[in-house]
Amino acid sequence: MLFCVIARDEGPKQSHRCLLEGLEDKNMPQEILVITEQRGGEFKNVNLEVIGEAQRLSDACGLGFSVFLLGHKIDELTGPLRNYGAGELLVADSEILKEYNNQVYTHVLAGEISRREKKPAAILLPATATGKDLGPRLAARLGGAYIADCIALDIDGDYLLEARRLVYGGSVIATVKSVCPESQVATLRPNTFDRAEIVTDKETAVTGIKAGSPPNLRTVLKEVVYEKERGMDIAEARVVISGGRGMKGPENYGILEELAGLLGGAVGASRAAVDAGWRPADTQVGLTGKTIAPELYIACGISGSPQHLAGMMSSRCIVAVNKDPDAPIFKAADYGVVADLFDVIPLMIEGLKKKNNKE
Repeated sequence: MLFCVIARDEGPKQSHRCLLEGLEDKNMPQEILVITEQRGGEFKNVNLEVIGEAQRLSDACGLGFSVFLLGHKIDELTGPLRNYGAGELLVADSEILKEYNNQVYTHVLAGEISRREKKPAAILLPATATGKDLGPRLAARLGGAYIADCIALDIDGDYLLEARRLVYGGSVIATVKSVCPESQVATLRPNTFDRAEIVTDKETAVTGIKAGSPPNLRTVLKEVVYEKERGMDIAEARVVISGGRGMKGPENYGILEELAGLLGGAVGASRAAVDAGWRPADTQVGLTGKTIAPELYIACGISGSPQHLAGMMSSRCIVAVNKDPDAPIFKAADYGVVADLFDVIPLMIEGLKKKNNKE
């Protein structure tokens, strides 16, 4: 069960309409700023969730929103980003931004935000590894508040950002609120928010941003070594089959990989399996791993700790296979199978193969 802790100021409020009348004051916030993330020229779906939340907040509080994109040779990414109704698309395209360097990215972003006439009420980033590193640095540089890993956002009449986030291992939802309406930085938990809707009657103007290195660069990126591709990213997959402690060892994940292949999905793991060294860290589903929202999630030999449930509760259909009829995972499952997974999964594979052969 999730409990909600709320800290709310019940003092007098001003309406957005009243505050908008004073927007001539340069200290008043005038927009919401989205900082998108790309890697190797690839644009992840989580960016569309952040833009979608900016669209919603923009409509709710009467502020416009802009989108910031950083990288090198990213012309192909700018076209699609012009179709979501942003007031402006800021593009910093430079060799020094080809790979993420937190000191360089913070310098470029903080410098441009400080120079802009439009002051951001909120700065939104995806809660990826990069976003979690960049967000607090940017908030510290701009002197704003930082709220991490948000699962819901709102802006009140004073443009103060209010967010809900999971704490205590996902067993409690805390509501936290900023006390300053300027440069409030928040990272949004992936696969939690609705994706942006395309706006057909408006095409966003593109503004080029000059990017330069900070004067005393302390970190120099020499080389980036990418891990060998292990298949589909679980955060992007339509179907995810995860194995936990009940898999008994790394050698047994082959049946999950075979099932995932037949369903066009990816293989995930619980924290226990990752900690045991059975599966790579980037396949971990849960509060300290990845948040996923596939159409189908099959949990095999996973008990269902609050931390794991927090990472997969947005799945459209949840199927649990576990020998323990009292396993917590069954409370979250749409369908439960109380049986040995080593009996059930081969039967599923056999049934799918027969179906595919008939077709």
